[in-house]
Amino acid sequence: MANDTVEHADPRLEEGVWTVGPDGDLIPDYESTFPTINEGEVVHGTVVRVDKDEVLVDIGYKSEGVIPVAELSIRRAVNPADEVSVGDEIDALVLTKEDAEGRLILSKKRARFELAWKRIEGAAESGEPVNGNVIEVVKGGLILDLGVRGFLPASLVDIRRVQDLDEFMGKELRCKVIELNRSRNNVVLSRRAVLEDERKEMRQAILDRLNPGDVVDGQISNIVDFGAFVDLDGMDGLIHISELSWSHVNHPSEILEIGQNVKVKVLDIDRDRQRISLGLKQTQSDPWQQVLDAYHVDDVVEGRVTKVVTFGAFVEILPGVEGLVHISELAQHHVENPREVVSQGDAVNVVILEVDAERRRLSLSLKKVEEGAEPLPRPDGAPSVHETPHLQLSEEAFPAGAAAVEEPEVAEVEAEAALVEIEAEAALVEIEADAEPEEAVADQAADPEPEAAEPEPGETA
Repeated sequence: MANDTVEHADPRLEEGVWTVGPDGDLIPDYESTFPTINEGEVVHGTVVRVDKDEVLVDIGYKSEGVIPVAELSIRRAVNPADEVSVGDEIDALVLTKEDAEGRLILSKKRARFELAWKRIEGAAESGEPVNGNVIEVVKGGLILDLGVRGFLPASLVDIRRVQDLDEFMGKELRCKVIELNRSRNNVVLSRRAVLEDERKEMRQAILDRLNPGDVVDGQISNIVDFGAFVDLDGMDGLIHISELSWSHVNHPSEILEIGQNVKVKVLDIDRDRQRISLGLKQTQSDPWQQVLDAYHVDDVVEGRVTKVVTFGAFVEILPGVEGLVHISELAQHHVENPREVVSQGDAVNVVILEVDAERRRLSLSLKKVEEGAEPLPRPDGAPSVHETPHLQLSEEAFPAGAAAVEEPEVAEVEAEAALVEIEAEAALVEIEADAEPEEAVADQAADPEPEAAEPEPGETA
């Protein structure tokens, strides 16, 4: 009762500074000055010492907390001095209030983990991006420090496949959380999702701004067999291979390369599917228009033989414009093989027989060129083909009989059909000419008398 009276009477006891000792005397209450902590709790403190294998932190407890080097960071093999400095204020998770040596053991990385995991869970639910620094390049992707080790697959680093992941080392990236598993501490990220969201608004703005017929600048972003993709400052459009050039193109890489700046024309826009069709040749002068403006039927023009086929030869009169000289129009005499008259690379003068502007077809004649006739000047201003040397390929590269077994292309077949009447007329003239010295034989062949029967064996014919 006496002690209780003293305890209630002494105002110092109410301040929590003094307490009654075992013998009933008042002694300082040191325990009440220390915070109450529990294992698994996150505490705040100040770094007071940094050693090579541990860090000491003052959290206001009766002893300083110890953070072993393995509990400093999710990075592997770190130097404590690179992670913290004396005087830094940090959060740490209480692992053990008192180990075998009486030390308070803390973990900085696990405190970050707990705080980061709550933040990551919230970001995964809301769809908000998270930021993290790239700390490792591993097989198949990148590791980001989010307070938790987050894995960013290589296929999700960018909109297009990245060839060298090392260029991202040490950079801060903004990603979306696409997979989360607490039991396995597994976080999968996607930077591509963030970039695509950012580009959606840009794409829509581009679609709203562009109209068919517009001519815009872009950069070649990819080349495929069927054409080339052009980056229009945030959205790709496609140039189909047929829209690359007025002349035939075997592969887009013949005239374009990735990263090349180009000027293209908008041919069509599918706003629902967000697709843009582009044309490159439409920004260049149409050589066929030059033909229509400068040349007419019966004009003599110059050109170079580009191909010799079984039914004639193709002659290029302007870059990208070829016409067919049918075999019947090669010479005044009968021609069995066009290679008897012309060869690939020959510079020739030809007469224009027909111009089909709609189908972009030219019919030409070599035999109708009068001796001494001068060709019209070239409308493109280029030097005459007769003055320009042409590199001839060796016979080993192009054997003389190669064209004889060559199957004509679709365009060539159509050209042959268009000129079949000319060939038939020429053949008729040749037959009549050959028939004149053999009229008697022809008359006998026309005699309606029956042919003599084949003699039986043993009979005289």
